[in-house]
Amino acid sequence: MIQRPCQPLATTMRRPSESRIPDLQSRRPRGFTLIEILVVVVILGILAAIVVPRVLERPGEARVTRAKQDIQNIVTALSLYKLDNYVYPGTEQGLEALVAKPSGQPEAPNWKGPYLDRVPKDPWSRPYLYQHPGQHGDIDVYSYGADGRPGGDGEAADVGNWQ
Repeated sequence: MIQRPCQPLATTMRRPSESRIPDLQSRRPRGFTLIEILVVVVILGILAAIVVPRVLERPGEARVTRAKQDIQNIVTALSLYKLDNYVYPGTEQGLEALVAKPSGQPEAPNWKGPYLDRVPKDPWSRPYLYQHPGQHGDIDVYSYGADGRPGGDGEAADVGNWQ
């Protein structure tokens, strides 16, 4: 008769709680079903059908808003220029004085620029206009809008820092 070596009792018996714990490593992660994917695609399609037309019907308003923001950024840069040099750049020096040290009058003895990385163009791809002294205040920064002519209504209206 062959005798087997005895194993300790602790290694052969399981605790009752161990038998109820699922083997988590043997389970594979479950992917999405075709139905779930189709439901998500339909929901995204419905949202796009609602949102896209509302955005696309207002490109003119978006351009006017961008022009107002650009003008505000230019006015802020002009204020920093004046803080350093005690005077705004002249009309002849223009907005380029914010990018490179200007020559001519008035002088810019304490120029610490550039105050802007580049002079932006308006949303209609034309340069912003600048006057010092302005007709509406110390300085006027403005765009003639979509039509490029003074006056106008809607998208063609002038956009300036005095508004």
